[in-house]
Amino acid sequence: MSIMFFVRVVRLVFVIFLLAGIAGAPARAQDAGDAIGDILLDLFNGKADQKGRTDGPAAGGNIGRRVPLGRDEMQLSFAPLVKTTAPSVVNVYAARRVQQQRSPFEGDPFFEQFFGRGFTGPSRPRMESSLGSGVIIDSSGLIVTNTHVIGDADEIKVALASGEEFPSEVVLRDERSDLAVLRINARRTLPALELANSDAVETGDLVLAIGNPFGVGQTITSGIVSALARTRVGISDFGFFIQTDAAINPGNSGGALIDMSGRLIGINTAIYTRSGGSNGIGFAIPSNMVRAVIDQARGGADAFERPYLGATFDLVTPSIAESLGMKRPLGAIVTEVDRDSPAARAGLRPGDVILSMDGQMIEHPDALGYRLATAGPGKTVTLVLLSGGRRVAVDILLERAGRASGGREVEISGRSPLAGSTIADISPRILDRLRIRYRGNGVIVTEVLRGSPAARAGFRPGDVLLRINRRELGAVEDVIDVTRNGGRSWSFEINRGGAMIRQFFRG
Repeated sequence: MSIMFFVRVVRLVFVIFLLAGIAGAPARAQDAGDAIGDILLDLFNGKADQKGRTDGPAAGGNIGRRVPLGRDEMQLSFAPLVKTTAPSVVNVYAARRVQQQRSPFEGDPFFEQFFGRGFTGPSRPRMESSLGSGVIIDSSGLIVTNTHVIGDADEIKVALASGEEFPSEVVLRDERSDLAVLRINARRTLPALELANSDAVETGDLVLAIGNPFGVGQTITSGIVSALARTRVGISDFGFFIQTDAAINPGNSGGALIDMSGRLIGINTAIYTRSGGSNGIGFAIPSNMVRAVIDQARGGADAFERPYLGATFDLVTPSIAESLGMKRPLGAIVTEVDRDSPAARAGLRPGDVILSMDGQMIEHPDALGYRLATAGPGKTVTLVLLSGGRRVAVDILLERAGRASGGREVEISGRSPLAGSTIADISPRILDRLRIRYRGNGVIVTEVLRGSPAARAGFRPGDVLLRINRRELGAVEDVIDVTRNGGRSWSFEINRGGAMIRQFFRG
């Protein structure tokens, strides 16, 4: 008989005598039996400590997290959490009027005679609609959703979990982050979700996703946080997502991703799919970004304003990291610094690598953009740089991007090829909004209406107009003057992404 077997037998006999005294205690027989069975099993396997407690398997020695013990814990439910949070998630219905194409038989007397004018006459506009979700973030009626949910809708309605419907107005929209803020007037206090600190979220945390997939009604799915700081997922210009395996399907966009305390940690925005359904890879915009957008909406802004740093950055590649003596490639390397900018005044130089901001590690340029956006204009931040082989900490005041002197942004009308476009004087704010790197003179195209002469002529947002009819352009007024005089022949010189393009049109 082995010594180990003898020790286990002694333990078993000791526990039998020890537990014999609880027979008269007021307890349910089944629960007592379960408890004795659990303790005996753990004692027999040598897992009990001196107090009779057992520690379940815990990764990394984290004894605060364990597997469920006993039947009661196995019957735990998310239902109480859902009851308190689901009323804060709404459905968002967006509709847009679309003019159908003109009938090719319109005005033809033959077809009008035999088929009537209804067949050949002007077609009526039709409505295109989309369905998504939203989250009440202020009891007064502020709702956050995705920009791609509302698009350029002419009419937006919000349906509460109770079934009530309200018209809404767009308070703020930001294409780059894919966030929009709506307002409804429900004439009462609405249930709002509390915003969590998304920087405290960890991979593996339990989460619930709430939304309206496929328009079937409000649905709850559960999962975990699969990854953090996901970038380059092809959703929008925003590059800092929470990834989750909680099922997110079409219609969930704009819905809530909540933690186990019932707080909002993200706005569901997209899924990775090849079939159109959930493949267990969903993405949510972190709540700290949501908070930054909401704060500006409450302040009266109709567009989200990012702070101006006055520098451009690039990814640190393995070869760059090796040349700088870094153990691994991370951070954002400075490639250009604008004169008389916050970055220049703080002493940033091309070749410096930003490693962290306010104690948060900067893994790549997208992470830096996220940190700057959530900080907002007017805040002083601390950057840790790798400069000249040394780590240096600098404080930088994030400023508002100033406009050029006399800067304007106007829509061009009339009979020129530019009609239907919006142009602006070049300024740091405009360049940042369009995410364009450009140094020089000219006037920039910021928007082109669909179906307009400018769209048919091939103009795009971001085009820098240098000359029209050989006249050099320095401000919006120059474009207005040239297009007002008109003409049958037009020539344009354009800088498009660094390439020089010449276009000619004849009226």
